[in-house]
Amino acid sequence: MPSDTVFLPTAARPRVQVGDRPFRHWPSATGREEISRLCRLVRQLTGEMVLLTGDRTLVRRDVRRMECHIRQIAMYVCHVQLGIPMSDIGPCFGRDRTTVGHACQVVEDRRDEPAFDEFVAALERLTGSIFNAMKGARDE
Repeated sequence: MPSDTVFLPTAARPRVQVGDRPFRHWPSATGREEISRLCRLVRQLTGEMVLLTGDRTLVRRDVRRMECHIRQIAMYVCHVQLGIPMSDIGPCFGRDRTTVGHACQVVEDRRDEPAFDEFVAALERLTGSIFNAMKGARDE
């Protein structure tokens, strides 16, 4: 059965520039620790914000679902706001880069809801502020 997939030659593929991202190359061991620390910080921040906006008692199934949503949102913010590559985010959360891609797609699809979009935008602003403050303190 022939495949309908057409592969472009290497020269014809579009090049994606990632020069403005702070984590564009695989970091050293200390860099990986920094990325892991940033991912943990974003995950904790996301969890706290979700708990602040929550208004009901959760049963076991809802807790698992909420943990999954928190992880997906944190992965999305790490990738979009901090510019960390998906392949570097995955190990920080104990997941694969394809799982990070799926998480980003899920969050992007949910951003059509105004309340969720507002929540993610607030989390992105807060994460950006904290990251810039951390970067400024480190540079001094």
